[in-house]
Amino acid sequence: MKEDKKPDNVVFNTETQKYDASLKPYATSVGAPVITTTDTIAWKNRSINKINHKVEAKYLELKAEYNKMIQEYEYNKLIFDAKFTFEPIIGQVYHLYKRQNGELFLSIIAPEECSFNGMGSFYLNVDQIWDKI
Repeated sequence: MKEDKKPDNVVFNTETQKYDASLKPYATSVGAPVITTTDTIAWKNRSINKINHKVEAKYLELKAEYNKMIQEYEYNKLIFDAKFTFEPIIGQVYHLYKRQNGELFLSIIAPEECSFNGMGSFYLNVDQIWDKI
C-alpha cells in the first residue's frame, strides 16, 4: 500500500505517526515568530574587558605590595648587618651611617649633630621591624 505523503507545510512524524509541530525547537509554520539568535559577542567583550581591568588592577596592587615588602626587607637586612653596641628601644628613631672603610653603623646621634656619611633614619616599631623615615 502506498504511504500517504503529507504536504511540506504539515509537520508529521512518520516514525511516531503523530503531528508534532508543537514539540519542535524551531518554527514550523509561516505565521510563527522569527527565531533570532542572541548576540552574545558584545556581552562577552564587555565581560572580558571588565575582568582584564580587574586582574590588572589586582596585579598592580600586589606588585606594589611586593615591592614595598622587598624594600622593607632590604632596610632591615641593612640595619641588622650594621654594627651597633647597644640594644635599640622600640619606638625610638636611630640613624644609619657609613664609615670611610664602607662599614655601616647605627647611632642615636642625629645627622644634624654630626658629620658622618648618613644613610637614613629609621624607626623601630612594636613588631621590631625597622621603618625608614
